[in-house]
Amino acid sequence: MIKTSLITLFFTIFLITSSFSAGSGGSGGSGGSGGSGGSSDGDGFSKTKTQYDMAVSHIKAAKKFEKKDKLKKAKKRYEKAQKLLLKSNKKFPNKADTLNYLGFTTRKLGDYENGEKYYLEGLAIDPNHIGINEYLGELYVVTNRINLAKERLEILKSCNCEEYQDLKDIIIGKKQSKY
Repeated sequence: MIKTSLITLFFTIFLITSSFSAGSGGSGGSGGSGGSGGSSDGDGFSKTKTQYDMAVSHIKAAKKFEKKDKLKKAKKRYEKAQKLLLKSNKKFPNKADTLNYLGFTTRKLGDYENGEKYYLEGLAIDPNHIGINEYLGELYVVTNRINLAKERLEILKSCNCEEYQDLKDIIIGKKQSKY
């Protein structure tokens, strides 16, 4: 009898303390992350993926398909990513990362002219953006504008990053551009 009562008491205390700790994750008020519209996982970050995040996932998948030489599937993923990025750019304009991936997907879909425009818009916001400078440099190599590619390389020179070496190798012909 006493043993059963003690077990019940400990179990009740455990449940009560667990329920109090489960609801104490916010910064006051509602415990959410402040108007994101998504569900919160208790650390203040939304679990809902943004259009940008979904686009990046499609781009990563497309690159994997390309490595497996599944080009039709890759193209579909790039198209989906581009649509999401266009929506994201409309909703949250002037984001260099979004413009970088817009340039990338547009270029991957064969539209070098508009890809270049997106890259240049991104550079107007962040002239030292590593991804944009590398990808724009690759675009310049593919479109036979080596002097402009070297300008992008010069900007990357001080970044101490693999993008510098990748672009350098593409410019000197040591490496083939995948794009």
